[in-house]
Amino acid sequence: MLLLAFLGEVAIFGLFAPAFFTLPNLFEILRFSVELGLVAIALTPILVAGDIDLSVGSTVGLVAVIFGIAWHDFHTPILVAIVLGLLTSVACGALNALFIAYLRLTPLIITLGTYSLYRGIGEGMTHGAASFTGYPHYFLMLGQGYMWGVIPVQLFVFIIFIVFYSVLLHRSTIGRALYAIGFNSEGARYAGLPVRRRVALIYILSGAVSGIAAIIYVAHLGLAKSDMGTGFELSAISAIVIGGTSVFGGRGTISGTLLGLLFLTTLQNGLHLLAVPSEATGVLTGVLLLFVVGMDAFREKASESGTTQALPQMKRIAIAGGAITVVVAVIATLVSTHMHHPIPTAANIGVRGLHRPVIAVMPKAKGDPYFVSARAGAEQAARELGVDLIWDGPTSLDASQQNELVENWITRGVDAIVVAVENKGSISTVLRKAREHNISVLTWDADAERDARDYFLNQATPKAIADTLTDEAARLLPQGGQFAIITGSLSAENQNEWIGFIKARIAEKYPQLRLATILPSEDDRDKAFAQTQTILKVYPAVKLVMAISAPAVPGAAEAVQQSGRNVDVIGLSLPTICRPYIHSGVVQTIVLWNTRDLGYLTVFAGWLDSQKKIPKDVASISAGRLGHLDVRGSEIILGQPLIIDKRNIDSLDF
Repeated sequence: MLLLAFLGEVAIFGLFAPAFFTLPNLFEILRFSVELGLVAIALTPILVAGDIDLSVGSTVGLVAVIFGIAWHDFHTPILVAIVLGLLTSVACGALNALFIAYLRLTPLIITLGTYSLYRGIGEGMTHGAASFTGYPHYFLMLGQGYMWGVIPVQLFVFIIFIVFYSVLLHRSTIGRALYAIGFNSEGARYAGLPVRRRVALIYILSGAVSGIAAIIYVAHLGLAKSDMGTGFELSAISAIVIGGTSVFGGRGTISGTLLGLLFLTTLQNGLHLLAVPSEATGVLTGVLLLFVVGMDAFREKASESGTTQALPQMKRIAIAGGAITVVVAVIATLVSTHMHHPIPTAANIGVRGLHRPVIAVMPKAKGDPYFVSARAGAEQAARELGVDLIWDGPTSLDASQQNELVENWITRGVDAIVVAVENKGSISTVLRKAREHNISVLTWDADAERDARDYFLNQATPKAIADTLTDEAARLLPQGGQFAIITGSLSAENQNEWIGFIKARIAEKYPQLRLATILPSEDDRDKAFAQTQTILKVYPAVKLVMAISAPAVPGAAEAVQQSGRNVDVIGLSLPTICRPYIHSGVVQTIVLWNTRDLGYLTVFAGWLDSQKKIPKDVASISAGRLGHLDVRGSEIILGQPLIIDKRNIDSLDF
């Protein structure tokens, strides 16, 4: 039945998704399946044996960090760094094996513990901020290279492990033992099977293969970072279970896992090509996963009760067909909605029948109020210009998902890509690839490497932002004292640049100010609230909190308000979410620019660049309702930061 669902989604995407039925896109689907696919096939024998391993994603992150530190900080040869990373992954698998196979502790609890342990070690070694880039070209070829210009290099590695695990699970005594263990582990033990050794083997192999996936992932992104592999364990288990492996053990195949993997990666690829929001993939995956697990549970209950005829074969087929029909129907509905409800366009712009430019704009995180506000301006520009706007991105800060979306937009053949960069070391390679395909590439909010884009849409210079915030802090603390900074992510390129200029401004002009600490909020209001509570307890001398992420300002303000402490709050945020705190006096000042204007500029500048309407060495451009904007080299400047307080906040609606 899964095969029918897969063929159904392929047929729908083939009819409606631009460039879906092309050889390069087929290999792109396979390329994006490799890292997750390696983890999935390594987990399949574990689920067949009735166990689970939730630590594989964290193992990927830890191995990436070990590899990055070995190469970048200790200057070991790439091969030595790879060996150190793989030894780490084997050790991770062996630790799981020790507790589960030999101490006979619960796999769910143990791997949940090592999930946190391995991720915590990786984050501790890098302070959750450091990332390692700049790898040599020959190493990057492992994740970015193509044989004969079309076949991804890492696909050959994947095929080797597919063959290995197929033989291990389906053509060896080890595999037969794993099925027996999954059906009845105690029975297998009484039958004389070496249960401990077999279980230990598959956990050690799972760790080792996760390490190989990590090395390929680093080569793919050109980046090593502690949060790599986040969510891999759940995505891999989804692919395995959708592919027919029983969550209760004793049943499953490598071919089924591969089909489940292809179903999920093809679904994601097709929806991205159609510019359907990324969240739809999770909805459809959840529908199918709930159905498969529900049917699996029913089968187990029927088997235990001996009522093998409780659900006749034809009825099971009908239910399965109905579930698959629902999935395919939802896909078709999403396609139909997308095809028939494009963004409205101005009737007097463009000529019917001619190509309508497609401008793809990516925020750092779609749910961030800052980017939600910017989207309104982007949609206004799209209507004025008569262009199609694709607005999509990660729902949280995720450099790897940014890369994947850009790859899909390259396949689709959009006219311009405009990205708010999460990590420039990671995304610059794929942006260069987009430029090689004659796609206009611009960045906004945070920049990529200069040779990876045409223009950076600079909302305000980093120095101007930092100086304005620091001057406000000095105005509120004329006698000096301690202050704390709450940033978005410790690895955010633009926010780290602001912090650098803040420190320089203090050293130059305000030595009476002392920076107590810098804590991350991950662009989350609740986490900013918790971090501010920590600051107020741990640093009682702090007199001011400077939050430089839009959701962090109201989070910090709420914590200060509840504490009753006389602590000032300033930062960089939106008037709409800070208005009550400014009126109550908890927040004294926020600094920003008009986010709707910035969103408007992403589409307008993307259109200008794609139409070759920005001459070289021009000093300014005309950007619609924004008027003339300065161009400084390869940067288009929106303007100076705006100071927002009680005097003007009610006149601002963004």
